[in-house]
Amino acid sequence: MESTVVTHSIIIDGHKTSISLEDAFWSGLKEIAQAQGATVSQTVKEIDNMRKGANLSSAIRLFVLDQVRNRDK
Repeated sequence: MESTVVTHSIIIDGHKTSISLEDAFWSGLKEIAQAQGATVSQTVKEIDNMRKGANLSSAIRLFVLDQVRNRDK
């Protein structure tokens, strides 16, 4: 399986930032945000507020993985 890392620009609290994610994680993030009735920017803001030391892209990957794991419980 080939997965290309793509840089996405988003705005969090009025500040433009970029995150680098593989397509699968970006798609997962968008699906999670939509299911929560939120925008991607709102969801990333929540992730940013909760992260502990990891860079934002890594924190997003862990968040998406956690959501997928907990979905099946």
